[in-house]
Amino acid sequence: MLTHLTDNLDIWTLGFCNTVSLTVLSFIIAFVVAIPMGVARSHTGTLISKIIYGYIYVIRGTPLLVQIFLIYYGVGQFHSELKAVGLWWFFREGYYCGLLALTLNSIAYQAEIVRGAVMAIPHSLEEAGASISLSRMKIYRFVHIPIAIARMMPALGNEFVLLLKASSLVSVISVEDVLGQARYLFSETLDLSVFYVAAINYLIIVLVAEAVMRKLEARNTWLALR
Repeated sequence: MLTHLTDNLDIWTLGFCNTVSLTVLSFIIAFVVAIPMGVARSHTGTLISKIIYGYIYVIRGTPLLVQIFLIYYGVGQFHSELKAVGLWWFFREGYYCGLLALTLNSIAYQAEIVRGAVMAIPHSLEEAGASISLSRMKIYRFVHIPIAIARMMPALGNEFVLLLKASSLVSVISVEDVLGQARYLFSETLDLSVFYVAAINYLIIVLVAEAVMRKLEARNTWLALR
């Protein structure tokens, strides 16, 4: 196993970097988009809330692998149209298609995390803010958001780990992530130990991510209680 790691260090490094970048970028982009979607989703009964619910229902109700295939192979069938609008450079690359699929998938889950955190905030806090003449925007900024973020951190940490493991699916569209590199080395050597190396790579990322999330969780909990 150590021989595979040292002799193919450049291959494993590329796979490790691709896995980390795919997971981190898709998670951050999804989080930025999920915040307004989750807040809008918390206002049940509105048209936009119903539209967002439809999106979440479809994404969560279909396998990520199917979504990856639809984006990479399905959208790729319209290469002439994509070239015309200057988007073919994006959809012809498995890495970008994988990034888009992971992002769209994570948005649905993170939006529900945001919605749950926002709806769990007691209405009395909003009334208390209004009683001291705080505007609705300031109530959201200084009351809702800090408390919601503190409550979301454990669930967001779990979502990051799940997204990391789900990122291994992009190897089926020829992305050179950790699993993709392991599959390549296995095809060359027929040695199953390459998958042990791949598992160690994922464990390292998970351990680092959990350590970071624990620190962020502790920090945000302290800020929410200030």
